[in-house]
Amino acid sequence: VQLQASGGGSVQAGGSLRLSCTFSGRKFDSHGMGWFRQAPGKDREFVAAIIWSGSATEYANSVKGRFTISRDNGKNTVYLQMNSLKPEDTAVYYCAAEKDRPTLTYRSDLVYDYWGQGTLVTVSS
Repeated sequence: VQLQASGGGSVQAGGSLRLSCTFSGRKFDSHGMGWFRQAPGKDREFVAAIIWSGSATEYANSVKGRFTISRDNGKNTVYLQMNSLKPEDTAVYYCAAEKDRPTLTYRSDLVYDYWGQGTLVTVSS
């Protein structure tokens, strides 16, 4: 399995970005998907997750109401729409895939089987 994240960049506080993650190598709609982030000097943290069908999602409290996770199974892609960005959102963002229980969302990075390479998001004040 390969995951390719893209869409990161630099934006001012209050701005928006949309991250994309393309999936290849297995059947995409057999996998739950998640987004995580890691800020400099900090541990990796959960951001959002979505089940195989897209009908259920879960968010970290810090991004709820500002970020939206979605997926297009026809395009083998998961998205993270990020609005009202804050400087504390600055991090490398990673997408991840989980293959055994795609009907559930998971906050723990230990559950995920496959990881993308990360894309950097920088939010300036």
